Amino acid sequence: MKKNYNIPFALFKLIVFCLILPSGSMMAQRQMENLDRGVLAIKTGPSNVLVSWRILGTEFENASYNVYRGGTKLNTTPITGASNYMDNSSFLPNFTYSVAAVIDGVEQERSEAVGSWDDIYKKIPLTAPAGGTTPDNVAYTYEANDASVGDLDGDGQYELVLKWYPTNAKDNAQSGYTGNTILQALEMDDTGTVLWTIDLGKNIRSGAHYTQFMVYDLNGDGKAEVVCKTAEGSKDNAGTILGPNPTADYRNSGGYVLSGPEYLSVFSGESGTFIDTVDYIPGRGTVSSWGDNYGNRVDRFLACVAYLDGIHPSVVFCRGYYTRTVLAAWDFDGSNLNFKWIFDSNIAGSQYEHQGNHSVTVGDIDGDEKDEIIYGSLTVDDNGTALHSTGYKHGDASHLGDFNPNNPGLEYFTCHETAGSTANTALGNFGSERTTKVPRADFRGNQLGTIFWQVPQPSGSADIGRCLIADIDPNYPGAEAWSSDGTGIYDVNGNNIYPNTYPTTAGNGATYNMAAWYDGDLSRELVDRTVITKWNGSGTDRVLTAYNYDNLALASNNGSKSNPCLIADILGDWREEIIWRNSSNEYLVIMSSADQPDQRIFTLMHDPVYRTSIAWQNVAYNQPAHTGFFLGNGMVDPDVPNITLVEPTLSVDEKLKDNAGEIRLYPNPTSGMVKFNKTINGTIQVYNSIGKLISQKSAENIKNHDLSGLPSGLYFVKIKQETDVHAFKVFLK
Repeated sequence: MKKNYNIPFALFKLIVFCLILPSGSMMAQRQMENLDRGVLAIKTGPSNVLVSWRILGTEFENASYNVYRGGTKLNTTPITGASNYMDNSSFLPNFTYSVAAVIDGVEQERSEAVGSWDDIYKKIPLTAPAGGTTPDNVAYTYEANDASVGDLDGDGQYELVLKWYPTNAKDNAQSGYTGNTILQALEMDDTGTVLWTIDLGKNIRSGAHYTQFMVYDLNGDGKAEVVCKTAEGSKDNAGTILGPNPTADYRNSGGYVLSGPEYLSVFSGESGTFIDTVDYIPGRGTVSSWGDNYGNRVDRFLACVAYLDGIHPSVVFCRGYYTRTVLAAWDFDGSNLNFKWIFDSNIAGSQYEHQGNHSVTVGDIDGDEKDEIIYGSLTVDDNGTALHSTGYKHGDASHLGDFNPNNPGLEYFTCHETAGSTANTALGNFGSERTTKVPRADFRGNQLGTIFWQVPQPSGSADIGRCLIADIDPNYPGAEAWSSDGTGIYDVNGNNIYPNTYPTTAGNGATYNMAAWYDGDLSRELVDRTVITKWNGSGTDRVLTAYNYDNLALASNNGSKSNPCLIADILGDWREEIIWRNSSNEYLVIMSSADQPDQRIFTLMHDPVYRTSIAWQNVAYNQPAHTGFFLGNGMVDPDVPNITLVEPTLSVDEKLKDNAGEIRLYPNPTSGMVKFNKTINGTIQVYNSIGKLISQKSAENIKNHDLSGLPSGLYFVKIKQETDVHAFKVFLK
């Protein structure tokens, strides 16, 4: 156990009493996004439309749903099962759909009405940044790269944050100049509305290991922030440039940036402007102390979001995993980044050097309701101390989730780059499975302090660069695991169930890159390049050949990693959407499925393990997200997540917005009833004087709104019609 207390008997009785209270009654609740219904309607045939929607984590046990086409309710009794409905009416292009929850027999407000997709995908037009030329006269243009999502403006809907890479981006081991890395926020609408653009500048090199960007609501105001490493010359959307020497160029003749100040900045997700900037911890110091002298290992960065206190999200930005390893945690209070703690292998001990991966995972593994950071072979506790380390050194891929339904808690599967070498000293008792030589891969659980099984080390040395775990075979309980080690597929108990056999990209090589819950069943599909495949017990079948679907010409990112921009549950029911770019970078494509699942599950974005996984999916070597409960064949209903939803707020800009008479609201002051000079079709939200949302209503062909039930005082009324937003001050007498 991590902690040991001498407990007086009276206190012991109180603790026992608390333990028998209903689950969750005494536990801290994690602060999560207050999402809207996320209604998704897909035309599946000449007269069929599949409608699906989010079940919020907080309503999972007690809500049912009504589905509306226009003003007509389609279901005869509230829907209590899976969150979807097949509308078999004759299809008309102008049909819109909305969903209302029914709680304790009372129908709640309807969601905003949405139109249907004509196919299983939606295009989002892109506006690429202008290219340029590096000092060595190499021209470059821009390609859409990794993406993340967050509710940037507090409307309950996700927006995209897209990283644009120059075509001359480099791996750390490659010398040469690169163009600037660009972050861009987009609405997922038909026009690809650009909300803001951030240019990280010439002193942030472009490549997979340089810019890790976290998109998350860190201070609980209902709006996500964006946090990343910056430097002198980094420019926000308002044109503000960092640094006392904003035009300084610290690139050396090899294109590396090995001098000059380094910063960590938090940007407003709503406006793309700087909120706070601090020194990056740790600074690079002596370059050679990180493992080489030319700039490879010194600039290996990772980042994540973790609930280190069990309630509020913190950001953790890291440096190094080959030799020295440093993790620094920060809290954000709405105005300032506040330093929380640091883990530094120079202080903790050399046994923790070389223990990090090209990826990072986050979850509560020791049952104290606070997150740990699993950095590879090393696990850092919520307080910044080393919890344990297998000593098995660096690896590329890693996975954390509930993979074994018969074992309580989370499990972890990872492979190792230096298989066959001598392991470092271990911290923790890992049982008889631990060897003094680094294995090909290991699977651990029981608070990750026990190695349940491992794939034996090779006779010599080996670099096992890829591995994946997912429930792909309904014939075996739990998930299946495999890696690029040549030995085959293992069940969750370590049995080699398919020796020397691998899932493939439908005959085009082994696949162990990404996975998605895509179709309607509980087995997970495999995503590699722009193809989705499904394991059939002896090989794979193609589910979707996305690259030439409907002449979309889709492309994957990051070379041999061949990942999409994002895989996440961003719309509709609990299944995941996949976002690819097209090869000419003219648009993104959100790809969904026309299958109709029968499993009722709340939105995966309200599972903390999954939600923090989406935040770090863009980091270094992209890895798929997993859930904190077992999601697969034979699953039981998950527990209601122990979360609380933040209240959306209205921004100052919206409060003071001049509406230019497009819509007028009167009388003002009023005793309760406000009227509009135009008919409203959209959403009406009412906020109190400090910007907290207190009511929301879907509006269809109305010209007034009743506020008479509210106390006298100042309020703000926000009206949203399609892409138009209007906000008004209202004084109640």
